[in-house]
Amino acid sequence: DVAARLRALGHDPELVVISTVGDRVTDRAFTDVGSFGVFVRELESALLEGAIDAAVHSYKDVPSRMPQGLVIAAVPERVDVADVLLVRRDAVAAEHGGLPLADGARVGTSATRRRALLLDARPDLALGLLRGNVPTRVRSLSEGRFDAIVLAAAGLARLARADGEHRLTLGDDITAVRLDPAVFVPAPSQGAIAVQVRESGLAVRSAIAPLDDQSCRRAIQAERAALYLAEGGCTLPFGAWCSVASDGTLTLVAALGLEDGSVARSVAVGEDPQAVASIAWDELSRGVHA
Repeated sequence: DVAARLRALGHDPELVVISTVGDRVTDRAFTDVGSFGVFVRELESALLEGAIDAAVHSYKDVPSRMPQGLVIAAVPERVDVADVLLVRRDAVAAEHGGLPLADGARVGTSATRRRALLLDARPDLALGLLRGNVPTRVRSLSEGRFDAIVLAAAGLARLARADGEHRLTLGDDITAVRLDPAVFVPAPSQGAIAVQVRESGLAVRSAIAPLDDQSCRRAIQAERAALYLAEGGCTLPFGAWCSVASDGTLTLVAALGLEDGSVARSVAVGEDPQAVASIAWDELSRGVHA
């Protein structure tokens, strides 16, 4: 929790809750709501207007092109990057391996990336629109609208740690399957938090700087650079995940859904985030134009 860590450093942050378009519109796919950034625009406006001094985002919601005058002051250590498949026990089919779903199972998701990866692995699946906050999505599964849904592990873990009525507990009728991020490639910067501030706010930037994790920032830089090259966001079926070895070597895995329903994949290894992203995207591009 960013506020708790700032308090531990001797600061006294005031929390301001701001509702965004992405939070309010829950009956349509992201592609129908608007361009990438539906979860961050109002917070960025509040920053630029001086109504708040820092905004805490799920980094995967932040567009690759940021408004002038704003910067990411810190990227705290990352939690689990993976997606999780939640399956009703009566729809589990272990013989299908990584996606243990019965033939023709109904799966809820709103992300084009997840749709592409699901159908590439299992063309038999029936996919449906899944929106709303995490408890609402899990409820749609428990009530039988879907046989399975796909959610980010980070969001599930956060709610599992929440207090009181905000805590999320999965029923005995639901099985959770962690999807290997090297295969079911996550959204760029999934599982990471971005603390955004005004570029001119030197005192705020200095206060937040100790929260930054350099290893995590390098991995995110590679993933975001690949996203920038793809020129995409929520509407692009694109995934990128960068792991960092103990010696600092970066390994970037990328995936792009193609118009024919297949998924192009690439892996790049190196030291420089930008260079690794370029290598991965060049390899993906060859797959697109093959």
